[in-house]
Amino acid sequence: MGRRDKINYYLDMAEVTLERSTCIRRNYGAVVVKNDEIISTGYNGAPRGRKNCDELGYCVREKLNVPRGERYELCRSVHAEQNAIISTERGKLLGSTMFLSGKDYKTGEYVANSNPCSLCKRMIINAGIKDIYIRDSKDEYRHVMVEDYIKNDETLEGNVGY
Repeated sequence: MGRRDKINYYLDMAEVTLERSTCIRRNYGAVVVKNDEIISTGYNGAPRGRKNCDELGYCVREKLNVPRGERYELCRSVHAEQNAIISTERGKLLGSTMFLSGKDYKTGEYVANSNPCSLCKRMIINAGIKDIYIRDSKDEYRHVMVEDYIKNDETLEGNVGY
């Protein structure tokens, strides 16, 4: 067995982190790395002290048939990206890299064409994160430069979802 490449190593860490998710729709894990050191992690779940969807037994967005990528204000969860960002100071986040992995709760399959939502993109930009790697399969991923989120502002077009 060969040595795991570093990007997939950190994506594996994000995948382990998603196992803490309490969402019954999609589970996400995020790991933030700077200078080859993990500085923060996050997974999606209700704010501290509030009941999680897995405890309630339902998802509000699912009950209302809200399409993927829309109406996140209805979601009980704080997203994995958001939790990773709020778990450390901005100075440490400047120039860092985020690794993101998502799986469908019911099937356990990787979320196809996964991307941060519009709000998470804005938080990632303001946090000073430079790059994101998003897992597509156990060994495949996409690299996104956060600068692209600035240049290609989907909110100007009124686009929702991803």
